Amino acid sequence: MTLRIAADQGRRLVLSLQGLAEPPRRPMKAAGLVELVERLGFLQVDSINTVARAHHMILFARAPGYRPELLRRAQDEAQLFEHWTDRIASLLPVRFYPYWRLRFVRERVIVEKRFRRWFGDGFALELERLLERIRAEGAIRARDLEVERERPSGGWWDWHAGKTALEYLWRTGQLAIARRDGFQKVYDLPERVIPAAACRHRPSEAELIDWACRAALERLGVASPGELARFFGLISIAEARAWCERRTAALPAILESANGAPPRKLVARPDLEELLRELPEPSRRLRILNPFDPLLRDRQRLARLFGFDYRIEVFVPEARRRYGYYVFPLLEGERLIGRIDIKADRQRGALDVKALWLEPGLRLTRGRQRRLEAELDRVRRFIGADTVQFADGSFPEHRG
Repeated sequence: MTLRIAADQGRRLVLSLQGLAEPPRRPMKAAGLVELVERLGFLQVDSINTVARAHHMILFARAPGYRPELLRRAQDEAQLFEHWTDRIASLLPVRFYPYWRLRFVRERVIVEKRFRRWFGDGFALELERLLERIRAEGAIRARDLEVERERPSGGWWDWHAGKTALEYLWRTGQLAIARRDGFQKVYDLPERVIPAAACRHRPSEAELIDWACRAALERLGVASPGELARFFGLISIAEARAWCERRTAALPAILESANGAPPRKLVARPDLEELLRELPEPSRRLRILNPFDPLLRDRQRLARLFGFDYRIEVFVPEARRRYGYYVFPLLEGERLIGRIDIKADRQRGALDVKALWLEPGLRLTRGRQRRLEAELDRVRRFIGADTVQFADGSFPEHRG
């Protein structure tokens, strides 16, 4: 039997699985933070600091009691590790590490030819020299290799190549990220960063495929083979498709859309019917979402379920931007109701509101305005600003 899922059910399901349906939890400790990251699957990290960095805002949107020192503590205590998920720099629960060790093997096959082409026959020797330096001297940043420019040592790397070598060693598991200084990676040997207990399990390729698909489906609820493969970026679409065809841990499902697109044939979690019966009513609270929030990651899925067309315009030339450089979506209940352009001015101690755009047909009612102002005040306190300042015309009710 094929399970048919209405678009509104799909929305509530996604919000529930993403931790955005229930009222946000107030208190949070380090264990709760790791639990939340595991619930999401991974936490994207990004350097843009318009208001606060993406990883901090993603957690804050779900847990107002979150503070950045909790994330630092979880990393210092090796409860999380950093690596890639489908071209996204991410923090992941350390218990996932065995599956990334298999990714390192796959990655090495893919990138080694490229690096040999760039650096020639001395490639392996120079990588070993860099590893030996880290063994002897300890953790290192890319900027620590800048002095190589001034030393005519005959080595193949200068500053750029040194950074490239560190990234290669990290991507292939020969180094790990010990921490970040500011936002700069600090590289060290994996045995100094990853707990030994996390390295004992050595999954097979079959176990990797099964885990990657099950873990992705658990967090997505319903998905296509492509969505399963892209969630962690550990396996190919062909491997995910073969897993779906076996359907030993998934149900056939049809998901309707909110934007007029045809229904999609997907696979669903085996417990999905029970989940749909018990879905919580989404909190009416209004939340400002970071542009890299996982709810927004898959733009096509977002449009189908929420009827919301969103694009990050960071890389769009200014003259072609429709909204702005870094504009934040607004989630109210189970609807994405608009966008807001906000920026922290740390010198003035202000959270500046530059512009607000509501979706067609929506108005800034008194209730909605109160909810938005309450959320702006929460964000203000989170980033340590003193005031919220409204630019002329940003809100109809706020001029000057």
